[in-house]
Amino acid sequence: VQLQASGGGLVQTGGSLRLSCTASGSVLRIANMGWYRQAPGKQRELVARMTSDGTINYADYVKGRFTISRDNAMNTMHLQMNSLKPEDTAVYYCNAYLSTPTYQNYWGQGTLVTVSS
Repeated sequence: VQLQASGGGLVQTGGSLRLSCTASGSVLRIANMGWYRQAPGKQRELVARMTSDGTINYADYVKGRFTISRDNAMNTMHLQMNSLKPEDTAVYYCNAYLSTPTYQNYWGQGTLVTVSS
């Protein structure tokens, strides 16, 4: 199983980016999918998470600016990031708890988001 993240890049303050993550390989069912981020010198933290039944959790610092969505048929997840701030600069990692059929936690390789002031 692989999680492939894409969509990062350089954007100015107030700009937008859309991240995508696709799970490939022997995936039977994805329970939870989410995005985490890690800024230089800081711990990895939750950005947004979505369960298979559509329950969503956002970190307080992205509420109203970021939107997570899933395409279960394509095993794909997106993160629409609007009104980006310099403090959003980080490597963004996708995460999935999925079955192959054994349930395990998987991480993508990370995609860098840089927001310039």
